[in-house]
Amino acid sequence: MDDVIDRALNGAELAGAGYADVRVVEARDQMIEVKNRRVSALQEGASSGIGVRVLVDGAWGFAAAAELSGAAAESAARLACRVARAAARHRREPVVLAPLPAVTARYATPVTVDPFDVPLADKIALLQEATAALEREPAVKVARGGMQFWEERKRFASTAGARIEQKVVHSGAGIAAWAVGPDDVQVRSYPNSFGGHYEAAGYELITRLDLRGHAAETAATAAALLAAPPCPAGETTVILDGSQMSLQIHESCGHPTELDRALGHEANFAGTSFLAPDQLGALRYGSACVSIVADATAPRGLGTFGFDDEGVPAQKVDLVRAGRFVGFLTSRETAGRLGQTSNGTMRAESWSCIPLIRMTNINLEPGTWTLDDLLADTDDGILMATNRSWSIDDKRYNFQFGTEVGWEIRHGRRGRLLKNCTYTGITPDFWNRCDAVCDISDWEIWGTPNCGKGQPMQVMRTAQGASSARFRGVQVGVGYGR
Repeated sequence: MDDVIDRALNGAELAGAGYADVRVVEARDQMIEVKNRRVSALQEGASSGIGVRVLVDGAWGFAAAAELSGAAAESAARLACRVARAAARHRREPVVLAPLPAVTARYATPVTVDPFDVPLADKIALLQEATAALEREPAVKVARGGMQFWEERKRFASTAGARIEQKVVHSGAGIAAWAVGPDDVQVRSYPNSFGGHYEAAGYELITRLDLRGHAAETAATAAALLAAPPCPAGETTVILDGSQMSLQIHESCGHPTELDRALGHEANFAGTSFLAPDQLGALRYGSACVSIVADATAPRGLGTFGFDDEGVPAQKVDLVRAGRFVGFLTSRETAGRLGQTSNGTMRAESWSCIPLIRMTNINLEPGTWTLDDLLADTDDGILMATNRSWSIDDKRYNFQFGTEVGWEIRHGRRGRLLKNCTYTGITPDFWNRCDAVCDISDWEIWGTPNCGKGQPMQVMRTAQGASSARFRGVQVGVGYGR
């Protein structure tokens, strides 16, 4: 691979590139799904290739090749330069990159058990046992279990002298029970909705999740939701559990702080931002108990790595500090516009894609409350858990979320089960209504394996760390049939 990389970089410089970087990526993945004890889906994929990004006359060019040979690398480099030269004729101003020291380094996800070494039959058997346990509840008509695994080996090099090797492994699994009544269908998932829970880890995560051990409770709650009253409509206090907080952070804090959106460079796939650079240090994004960081060094996060796809080292940076908006997610190009250096958020879905600014791990820092104390301190409200639906506008300003399950809070105690729970809000107003965040005992880093951005769309794996949090005066009970 060193020869392939060298020929790509040399070819780019000979074709006129003032700067070039190269990514050689070898990736594989596996997905297993079982429904009602039968295998309903099984996918295994692998790909490898080289992506070359260049700057010519102040404009970007990119090209890729699926063949890992010196000749293919040189051809991709020359094509990238032709693309950049054509783009330069239409650019408004030249691209200027923030400075970056060149490094030689290696990084690998800490893994105890390689998920690709575990026999397929063992994985299927576990999912069959878990879905069989879900089906023991008579109301459950669809019992689903799934696992997914990814491995990516990447080499990065640049004409500035960087040489970086990385191996990243991600794993995830979950179960879900659909209960069916005469005129209703309800779902309950464990440990999270939309496929389960995902981490930068090996098969040890699947063992820790104990899908079989949680199946009975998951199915029983799905059945109980059929008879539960709907979420009342009105304004009340809401406590969101950590898994729902994860998506709230992702949609209303992660995406709007992507600087390419805020600058108007990225407007595809539901995306500009209500934020602007002149709001840095001035906007009251949330209350004083809201502090949010982008942390690509956090253990177990899907947004954890050694270096991004520009060779920028992983780091932890403030986005919101004590309620005040203080930072964007940046690239080398966009950071320079703010007089900063990149905070390392450029990532591409594969070797065939140009890198974009993407969320790393967007974490709400823990507060001081235990969940029990927070419930006891809440006289009247609703505890909502596990996302079921979401909707948010292009600027990430107006939103509505629904959860799989909720509970009344009465006089400091968790009361009866509620179904079809929803809440709505406006991003900065909503976060300013936050008056309590739970402590590290309730905190988890939740993986999102399917974050979409760009056109053509790239799907990236990100994460959000969160614990339960309380919001006052929230509009609830909008949307679902009641």
